[in-house]
Amino acid sequence: MNRLLSGLILFIGVQTLAYAQGDVFLCVDDNGKKEYKNTGAVKGCKKVELQGITVVPAPTLPAPGKKPQGGKPASSPSDFPKVDDSTQKARDSDRKQILQDELKTEEQKLANLKKEYNNGEPERRGDERNFAKYQERTNLMKEEIARTEKNIEALKREIANAK
Repeated sequence: MNRLLSGLILFIGVQTLAYAQGDVFLCVDDNGKKEYKNTGAVKGCKKVELQGITVVPAPTLPAPGKKPQGGKPASSPSDFPKVDDSTQKARDSDRKQILQDELKTEEQKLANLKKEYNNGEPERRGDERNFAKYQERTNLMKEEIARTEKNIEALKREIANAK
C-alpha cells in the first residue's frame, strides 16, 4: 500500500512538472534583445498568455492500391481543359529547346568562371589589398562554380526526362 501511494504521488508530481513546462516567458535583456523561454525565474521575464491551440486532424487518404468509393477509378471532370496531341508535342518541343538554351548558357557561364578562377589563383584586384578579401572572393568564386555545375547536372536530368 505504501508503495502504491508513493508511486501515485510520484506520478502526480511528474504530471505537475510536465504541465509547468507549458508556460512561456518573454525575456528582455539589458540590450533590448527579446527571447522566449520556458523558465521565468530570470530578471526581465514576463509570462505570456497564449491562446489555446486548435488541432484539426488531416483528412484520411485511401491506402495505395485501393480504389476510391464506388469502385471507379478517379477521372478528371468533364469540363477539365484538354490539349490535343499536336499541341502537347509542340509544348514539349519548346520546353526541351528552352532547357537546351539554359544548359548552353550555364555551360558558357561555367567556362567563364573557371577561366577567371584560374585553378584557385584568380588575378588579384586593386581593391584587395587585404589578403582576407582576396580569399573571400576566391571562396565565393569556388561556391559559384559548384552551384553552376549543379545547375548543369539538373538541366541535363530535365532534358533526359523530357518527352
